[in-house]
Amino acid sequence: MSVHKRTFRSALGALAGLVVALLTVWAALALWISGPGGETLRIALGACFALCGLLVLASLFSARRRVASLIGFALLYLAFVVWWQGIQPSNERQWNAPVARLAYAEIDGDRVTVRNIRNFDYRTETDFTPGYYDHTFDLQQLESIDLVAVYWMGPAIAHTFLSFGFADGKHLAMSIETRTEVGEGYSTLKGFFKQYEIYYVVADERDVIRVRTNYRKDPPEDTYVYRIQGKPENLRRVFMSYIDRINQLKAAPEFYNTLLDNCTTGIWMNARVNPGRVPLSWKVLASGYVPQYLYESGRLDTRQSFEQLQSQVHINARAQAADTAPDFSQRIRAGLPGIDAKAN
Repeated sequence: MSVHKRTFRSALGALAGLVVALLTVWAALALWISGPGGETLRIALGACFALCGLLVLASLFSARRRVASLIGFALLYLAFVVWWQGIQPSNERQWNAPVARLAYAEIDGDRVTVRNIRNFDYRTETDFTPGYYDHTFDLQQLESIDLVAVYWMGPAIAHTFLSFGFADGKHLAMSIETRTEVGEGYSTLKGFFKQYEIYYVVADERDVIRVRTNYRKDPPEDTYVYRIQGKPENLRRVFMSYIDRINQLKAAPEFYNTLLDNCTTGIWMNARVNPGRVPLSWKVLASGYVPQYLYESGRLDTRQSFEQLQSQVHINARAQAADTAPDFSQRIRAGLPGIDAKAN
């Protein structure tokens, strides 16, 4: 056998081994996290799949067993895919109270009536009185979009969401989150494996911002409000993209994905309706750097350095002082840089 043929076969074997290893890790984790039955059965199923994958990897060193083992693995993985595709999202589960109701909208020309806007009255993060209201927004009165960035574990990770401001002083916040069931918490790893439906929190800022600035203490969350610069027609297109999305999810639920469909990638996907949108970047995936990325793209107030801007739009103290005030949204924004900047 020539040197070229040996090199080609070695490279092909290495590629097959890499593919088998990656597929094995994915399937084993999926069975362990999302498999049927209790925890013991899920662990056993994941371990069995991992063992099968290891045996296939070992067989790649044997010319006689290689092809048969790869065919067997392909059939096993096909069975896994059929099972995986059978896991479907649902809107009918025992949900935690903050995500129990789905918002939706009724559209009549430029008038958009949003139903089930969340406005909880918090005493602590976990002790609250649920509250909801409906409100009709005039699309022609949409004046601003603010990016809200919330940090609790260093500069690279943040929860980001948008808040839409109208001429009457009303603000509507929309935060893309996981819809968790009673007794269920959030896990970044589980977010890869169909464990959570995706949920758009459509809320009053006295709810979705104030719970973060005033009531979350372990760990505390630092909250920043950045005014995004954009043409009025672009603002309206993004708002309607969000409205269409919440109606879609009410009709047909979808799963959250930690990497592909999360709080920040969801913002980027909703903004694709606009020409000249910012391109996808690693800073979108590393959500804590989204404000800096928008600044570098000219979408924030650039009359000062980003570091100066960031220090001035930190609103925790303002929100704690405003607390339950009816003009909460105006108080947290008073004098913030970029608020007075002309849209372009």
